[in-house]
Amino acid sequence: MYRILFVYLHGEMIKRVIAILLVVINLGVLHAQEFRCAVSVNYQKLMSTTQSYESSDKKVFENMKQALEDFINSRQWTTLEMEQNERLDCSLSIILSERTSATDFKGQISIQLRRPVYNSNYTTGLFNYIESNDFIFVYNDSQPLDYDPNTFFGNLSSAVAYYLYIMLGVYFDSFGPNGGEPFFEQARTISQTADQVGTYKGWNNHESAKARYWFMENHTNSAYSSLHTAYYLYHRMGLDMMTKDQPKARQSIIAALQALQQVHKTRPNILSVQQFMDVKITELASIFTPAPADEQKQVYDIVKEISPNNVSKLKDFATK
Repeated sequence: MYRILFVYLHGEMIKRVIAILLVVINLGVLHAQEFRCAVSVNYQKLMSTTQSYESSDKKVFENMKQALEDFINSRQWTTLEMEQNERLDCSLSIILSERTSATDFKGQISIQLRRPVYNSNYTTGLFNYIESNDFIFVYNDSQPLDYDPNTFFGNLSSAVAYYLYIMLGVYFDSFGPNGGEPFFEQARTISQTADQVGTYKGWNNHESAKARYWFMENHTNSAYSSLHTAYYLYHRMGLDMMTKDQPKARQSIIAALQALQQVHKTRPNILSVQQFMDVKITELASIFTPAPADEQKQVYDIVKEISPNNVSKLKDFATK
């Protein structure tokens, strides 16, 4: 298991693999699909409006779901050879809220990514995010979704491809230091290409602190390099080592939180740190409930500083 992923654990190989990926990621060399993604298209809000939908309209939503599944799960996104059991386990939902024409839609994107933990049956949340309800896109039932990092084919395919590379980035960061670098760079290219079109929200840094732009920026800005370290320490040196040495694994997780703390001190409340904490807070409570009081206090103090909205879930650690 993890035949491909553990290549990233060898220091000299890390630089070599990343260099290769940066060169060949766009060459179209086909090996095996990277994603095992469950897709859903929720149109219940549309059905509750005064608009009348015939069975043919429902077929459009079913076709949209199938088109997205094919786009994500059947396409080659990297040149890595990955077995079926190594594919990224994720889910993506399009929650529709408006339909202004036969092909024009508005709604939300919801994304979740899970990661297996070594030597266990446990899977941990790695990325979990719901965009605000202003995702506007065109979907033409007669045209397949297409993608090229340097060409804007549409907001739907570009946004989905962007998040796929963000997920690849955090996934491979969790297995090796800076393992996700080429994928975050790919997300940068998609973001810049979409922003140049200037038609759709979400791609520009001036729009809001929660624009999708910021995930790419946070992971490609050298000022926040500790963010990559946090993913590696928390997952590979922390969770993956839990069955071998729990006290040492917990110290690695604390070191991961300290890495996030460094990022927070550089720039408070960046989107990727908050996303990390939103995903991990319940897990942190579970991991450190049986830990010594001094470790609980460390975790509580860091979380209180970097993610005060989540600190209430560690309230039992506060008096330690």
